[in-house]
Amino acid sequence: MDTTTATRTDGALLRLIWLASPALPVGGFSYSEGLEAAVEAGLVHDQASAGEWLVQQLHVVLSESDLAVVAQGVTAWRADDEARVQALDRWVRRTRETSELRLQSEQMGRSLGDWSRSLQANPPARDHFTYPVAFARAAAPMEAPVRDIVLAFAFGWSENMMQAAIKAVPLGQAAGQRILQRLAQEIPAAADHAMRLGDEDRQAFAPRLAILSAQHETQYSRLFRS
Repeated sequence: MDTTTATRTDGALLRLIWLASPALPVGGFSYSEGLEAAVEAGLVHDQASAGEWLVQQLHVVLSESDLAVVAQGVTAWRADDEARVQALDRWVRRTRETSELRLQSEQMGRSLGDWSRSLQANPPARDHFTYPVAFARAAAPMEAPVRDIVLAFAFGWSENMMQAAIKAVPLGQAAGQRILQRLAQEIPAAADHAMRLGDEDRQAFAPRLAILSAQHETQYSRLFRS
């Protein structure tokens, strides 16, 4: 075995796990992405309904938009294609249907960029990208396949949303882990679908989620950021 190659592979995997960790100080834990409003509306009320809601969100929303942007963004960053990066970032911004969803993507992207810069001896000038584009930027230098990066992004999202369900429904830890297990089983298919999408195929059409997010912005009592 080539130990140099093995070490690089191990290092890339560990950095990717680190990047996708919900413990990363980017604020993902403070958003529910409409889930808290769905609980308020009675659409989510137990483990089964929470699991189904998140699986549908994974396939109908995340796979069709952010996962595809991450895959295309990694390729663009690795090719130093600044025009392509900017185009992807603009697409994310204009497809966020509420101020809450846009705030989340912009704030998490900014925080991820600041975290990444803090680890560099000679950091580049500060700039701001939406979260999926910033994630792609942070992951691009790693010697990891694009699919692995997409899988990591999706699993990090799943962990955050599972924790949101535990707090908002509320649920016990065991129920949360069963939801995460179900999401983990669905992630590979969602990632593969996202990687097949071109620019003309990406979409962020989720009217019920947009309505719930708009309602959450003025929800009287809430745990999560608006």
